[in-house]
Amino acid sequence: MVVDPQLPPDDAQVLRQSRRVLVKMRQGWAPQPRRASPGAHRGMVGVFAGVVFFGLLLGLGAAIRGLGLLVLVLFGIPMVIVLFARQDLSGDDEDDTERETYELLRWHEGRYVLLDDLDESARRLLARAQRAVATVTGSRVNTEGLLDDARNAVMLPAEEWEIARLLAKLSALRAKHRETVSRGLTPEVEAVAEPLARALDGSEDAVLARVEALERYAANVTEAERAYLAHEQIEELRGRLHQYEELVAETGADGFAVPELDRLAADADRLEQALRRSMSSAREAFRYLDPGAPKEVPGAPGEP
Repeated sequence: MVVDPQLPPDDAQVLRQSRRVLVKMRQGWAPQPRRASPGAHRGMVGVFAGVVFFGLLLGLGAAIRGLGLLVLVLFGIPMVIVLFARQDLSGDDEDDTERETYELLRWHEGRYVLLDDLDESARRLLARAQRAVATVTGSRVNTEGLLDDARNAVMLPAEEWEIARLLAKLSALRAKHRETVSRGLTPEVEAVAEPLARALDGSEDAVLARVEALERYAANVTEAERAYLAHEQIEELRGRLHQYEELVAETGADGFAVPELDRLAADADRLEQALRRSMSSAREAFRYLDPGAPKEVPGAPGEP
């Protein structure tokens, strides 16, 4: 299930775990309304039975003091406790949980998408979007703050939700359209249905463009991740450079190793520049996902 990220976290967590109840709802299930009177009646009967039993034991204790008091202590008091406790241990706990989940699902209707609601084409598109989001959020360049991790944490879930929401609407309308067309159309209706089908295809293309923008951003982040890893490894080697130089000097292998050490230093500089370019490219790709960010117009004054 994909949930609107604007929902309260506790509600979102319950919704994500409510697939079974939601499937039952889609099949026509609804919980029975609560009936308080039978439970209250049972409670009164339990209390009355406990009082009567307690009174009988007291009467028995008055007649046979020693045995009656012993029975009272060993059996009477625990029995009364059990009678009261059974009223608190309701057998309807599971029903109550399902009822609360049902109410929450109804209250937030339209703010979650079950994957079962999507047709095959839409599910493939959503899976691509989710892989791209996971690539970005799981990258080290993001978790270590080299990207705009705060904006990623807000915008990427919002983009995933928007794609899922649009795909759910597209899937539902596409299913209805196919059902209508499958019954056969008159020439007059066919002339209307054909442009509507093209409108559905155009809508899917628009969602595809959003998914591809996410994938481009993820590809840039992946490139930045590779550059970051290489830069980190080179820095580790540079940190031990003096040890290499010392060993080379002691072994008299200067003629063989010095050019390689010089190349290592040059590689480190190039990788640092590549990392900067990769980070810049990733941030530029991210700007196209942000509807609020200003977009540069090609050929604008001052553009390099």
